[in-house]
Amino acid sequence: MRPHATVNPLMIYAVFFVVLLYGPVLLLPAFSVNDNIYIAFPFKGFTTKWYYEMATSRPLMNALVSSLKVGIPVAIISTVLGLLGAKALTRYRLPGRQVVMGLLMIPLVIPFIVLGVGNLVVLRKVFDFDLSLWTIGAGHVLICTPFSILVLMSRLEGFDKSLEEASLDLGEGAWGTFWRVTFPLALPGIVSSLLLSFTESLDEYVIASFLSGNDATLPIFIWSQLRFPQKLPDVLALGSCIFVISFIAVIVSELARKRGVPSTVGAMG
Repeated sequence: MRPHATVNPLMIYAVFFVVLLYGPVLLLPAFSVNDNIYIAFPFKGFTTKWYYEMATSRPLMNALVSSLKVGIPVAIISTVLGLLGAKALTRYRLPGRQVVMGLLMIPLVIPFIVLGVGNLVVLRKVFDFDLSLWTIGAGHVLICTPFSILVLMSRLEGFDKSLEEASLDLGEGAWGTFWRVTFPLALPGIVSSLLLSFTESLDEYVIASFLSGNDATLPIFIWSQLRFPQKLPDVLALGSCIFVISFIAVIVSELARKRGVPSTVGAMG
């Protein structure tokens, strides 16, 4: 007789967790093709007109362009700062390294509403900057740089440091060693950092709501449209597109982060 299969409590918990986490989000694509302006079961019918209205909405496209204007430079600047910080923390014996690391990670634990108010006070009262996409970008760099540092530190700590030392011993300078050795090995982490930083900037609402001027980013535009029931299907279509793009970006970043040479020379033995 075959033994009775035992139920794994951890598997039940994992399934419940995934359904609870992703179930509401997966309803967005379903309702975005429902021929009804209200979110309700049963579905009235299938339609793709909400996606057409979304694509032909000038205010929505302007918000998308604004988010791209912020997200792309933020991803690049955050990755550059993150690469410099990760290299310093992994390659040099800095005095007070743990204190420095803690200070760099503070934006990850402070509520974004506190960061938003703090940035607003500093930019307006101290430096007298006008609120614009530039101020939103500055706030997003603050929160994206710690993510970039963590991703790139995990990559830079994952390959043998003797490769850089060998390059220096063979007569290559520090700059040449970086471009010929460090950069190619860290490239998967750099790609991952770019994608994660861009996704974080694209999705962020709280800080952007404090630092935005006349140009609204996508999250701010979506929130403003929720007051109008007839605009809700367009928002659902837009949310579905953002969900798919964000999901693909995270998957690609993880694949890029894990791709590369073996982490240690021990794997060659």
